[in-house]
Amino acid sequence: MDNLYRLRTLVSLLGLILLSALLLMNAHGEGSQNGDFVGLVEIGNGRKIFLQCRGAGTPTVIFESGYRTGADIWSTQAEPGSAAVFPEVAIFTRVCAYDRPGTLLDADHLGRSDPVKMPRTAQDLVSDLHMLLERAHIPGPYVMVAHSFGGMFVRLYASIYPDEVVGMVLVDALSENLRSELTPERWKLYISFLAEPPPGLEKPKEIETLDVDTSFDQIQKAKTARPLRRMPLVVLTHGQPFDLTPWQPLPADFPGALEKAWQAAQDAQAMLVPGSRHIVATKSSHDIELQESKLVIDAIRDVVNAVRDPKSW
Repeated sequence: MDNLYRLRTLVSLLGLILLSALLLMNAHGEGSQNGDFVGLVEIGNGRKIFLQCRGAGTPTVIFESGYRTGADIWSTQAEPGSAAVFPEVAIFTRVCAYDRPGTLLDADHLGRSDPVKMPRTAQDLVSDLHMLLERAHIPGPYVMVAHSFGGMFVRLYASIYPDEVVGMVLVDALSENLRSELTPERWKLYISFLAEPPPGLEKPKEIETLDVDTSFDQIQKAKTARPLRRMPLVVLTHGQPFDLTPWQPLPADFPGALEKAWQAAQDAQAMLVPGSRHIVATKSSHDIELQESKLVIDAIRDVVNAVRDPKSW
């Protein structure tokens, strides 16, 4: 009986030690490099950012969501039975996604990361992401996958930290060339959309708001100083028109002008590195990761395989 009692005591003690270690790891972002991880990671000055990771293998895929959109978009099924990008990619490599400050869980609730003062720039967001990956101990190299406005951030990240980014998938990603493709009046109208908080949001001052012109200037400067290194790159572009219903009424010629400018800017992104692939998602509007998720999954798989075996590209 004494031996059994000692054994039970030892097992209980080991269990408490393990539990304490796990709690400590989560509190500091440790342990997110292996196995599933969902939690808050402190990135400095008391700020915490929500991070989720899954899967195993290299390179690690880092998902960057669109404007005001949290990490959950990559795990969302457009309809029952459809493939969600995040879990499908986690089958063949390590994947991580996070909430930028001020992104939304839904129309009424901000995301899970600590709020910060708005507006922000692409450089601010790149600094956050770099610190997050460092504090969470998520080793590179990385394949960056970005939707919409997220494209600005991963492009700038790749210019500032060229040794960390070895592949990229741009999912209908915003390009700085859009500004020059539109007239000044149309550009001003376009960015005016971005300043409006969603209807019903109680704390509009905390919602993600970007200084787009300054961010574009930062990207242009970085691109000139240090062009993107050669890497496997897939550019996915929508084939169906933008849904501009929330911003009506609009000048009659604006939707057509925006589509033309967007497509030209996408062509320019496909020229960022030699050997890139440009694919038009013929069945999708802007949210390709939802409307044609398999196309996104396949593009990521191709880039990951190319990093592992350059001959496959």
